[in-house]
Amino acid sequence: MVQIVLFHAILGLRDAERDIADRFRDDGHSVLLPDLYAGRTAGTYAEGFALADEIGAETVQGRARAALDDADADAVLAGISAGAARVGTLWADRPDTRGAILIAGPADWSGLPRPDLPVAAHLARPDPFDDETYLEAWAGDPRASAALAIHRYDGVGHYFLDPALPDYHAGAAELCLERCLAFLASL
Repeated sequence: MVQIVLFHAILGLRDAERDIADRFRDDGHSVLLPDLYAGRTAGTYAEGFALADEIGAETVQGRARAALDDADADAVLAGISAGAARVGTLWADRPDTRGAILIAGPADWSGLPRPDLPVAAHLARPDPFDDETYLEAWAGDPRASAALAIHRYDGVGHYFLDPALPDYHAGAAELCLERCLAFLASL
């Protein structure tokens, strides 16, 4: 079993992230679930972007880095939507990480700690925030992990694991979580 640091979406730490963390815990993993917004949440993506701007990128990044102080050196980095992007800002500092899970968003490859880092990406098709041209370029980037596994979910919304959002799709959410658990078991 592994330790996982799970970074929440732009909406803040909500029940969906807690449920995902519980699912990982039920499978025997330990999960750190940092609250980068200090208890504040948003109901829509627009409100989430406004909230993130109000809190400030430096504050959010500082809280994310501080959360890693409590993590094992080889903890798996995981993130949802903006949390996936957050993984890309942190993995350069985590050379011993066992892997990464990116849900509903990609991460910047420039800081990838090693070329063969196991990375599992779970992305909607189409995604309203990252168009297909961008995602194809991201997957084909020469800096991309040689151990990248991309899972696409057709006809679902961006953050399809959150039952409180219109994006939610129960079947895709369950399949995504099953794939995440299989990925974690492979590490």
